[in-house]
Amino acid sequence: MQDFSIYRYDPEVPGSKPEQQTYSIDLNDCGPMVLDALIKIKNEIDQTLTFRRSCREGICGSCAMNIDGSNGLACLTRISTGGAMKIYPLPHMYVIKDLVPDMNQFYAQYKSVKPWLQLKEATVIEYNDSRTDGLQVYNEVYQSKEDRNKLDGMYECILCACCSTSCPSYWWNSEKYLGPAVLMQAFRWVADTRDELTAERLEELDDPFKVYRCHTIMNCSKTCPKGLNPGLAIARLKKQLHGGDPWE
Repeated sequence: MQDFSIYRYDPEVPGSKPEQQTYSIDLNDCGPMVLDALIKIKNEIDQTLTFRRSCREGICGSCAMNIDGSNGLACLTRISTGGAMKIYPLPHMYVIKDLVPDMNQFYAQYKSVKPWLQLKEATVIEYNDSRTDGLQVYNEVYQSKEDRNKLDGMYECILCACCSTSCPSYWWNSEKYLGPAVLMQAFRWVADTRDELTAERLEELDDPFKVYRCHTIMNCSKTCPKGLNPGLAIARLKKQLHGGDPWE
């Protein structure tokens, strides 16, 4: 038997306060991952337990939470034996219910860096025939294998927010500081040689808070469940903002 001490909070109950609730699971009748235990608890013990999940393969990032003091994905975190495992929602975020944090601000910050390929108008050809129904069509934009390889370690981010919510700078400055996950995605597009608005992206990011609240604490790189290095991406972004070559 293994105990799980889980954060519970239901704002719809008047006067309710956060509390820890303990459940016991027979590991002989449960999968090996924390998400397996949570699903078993919800299905067999307490249907009111609320959490996010989707792929169960470490791809979607939905089941990000704080497990025994470290941020991670419940589907990739093995159940430990011994004392009760302590499970909380991602830290320093508003809680919607139980293990479900409010991700609206995080996603709004991600949207603010325009995480898509931006091309100048000269690159756009407009066809007005039946093939495209009048939609704009872009010329092909080629990229060398070497330039494509520079995006490795950044494009794999699944936006689980484990890194950002483990960053003390983000805890205290999240209204202005973009945080590790968003900054790594910002640099992913700055570094993409196909993008034609690099100067505009850098100008938008050159702000005392958006980037420079990063103090290289490196919690972000330590906690990333995908093994990425947001701290390195931020360091390269800072270097490019100062006119240097981020790849040297």
